[in-house]
Amino acid sequence: MAEKTENAAEPIIIKKYANRRLYNTAKSSYVTLDHLAQMVREGQDFVVNDAKTGEDITRGVLAQIIFEEEAKGQTMLPSAFLRQLIRLYGDSLQGFVPGYLEASMETFSRNQEAMREQVRQAFEANPALANFEALARSNMEWFENALKMFAPFAGGMPGKSTGRAPRKDMELEELKEQLASMQAQLAKLVKEG
Repeated sequence: MAEKTENAAEPIIIKKYANRRLYNTAKSSYVTLDHLAQMVREGQDFVVNDAKTGEDITRGVLAQIIFEEEAKGQTMLPSAFLRQLIRLYGDSLQGFVPGYLEASMETFSRNQEAMREQVRQAFEANPALANFEALARSNMEWFENALKMFAPFAGGMPGKSTGRAPRKDMELEELKEQLASMQAQLAKLVKEG
């Protein structure tokens, strides 16, 4: 428990060397991407810095961990989602995506804990399976809606201009309304959770 408190205050520094080796400065040992993935699963916070420049390359290393997991067959990211995400790079709404995805994953994590509790209760008392199914169905609907939320953005991609400014204004207003609606839904979910 003391280690988690320590980790919450100061992230562990991982140095990445030119030879691609990763060095855990807290344990004075080399680590692999698998080690870093395990640290994430255990809730240990770390920062990866380029050993030569000192640049923070944590995001790139985390993306590499996801890529490795996907390559191992641990697929979680549907192709349609990845395509939608790629389309959003360079889009005028790109700045909203990180916050939205972070809030979505926090909500999903809370629902995940509730689902785990339902599974535990289901094994203790069999009639609880109906509650678990309802929670799982609700969670999947929420996740599908989150994926569908990105579909309207695909039409606003650069290079696909229709030359009709009023329509773009209308689309932008619709997107703003959808964003406000999603924020209200997220606030409601946070209050319920």
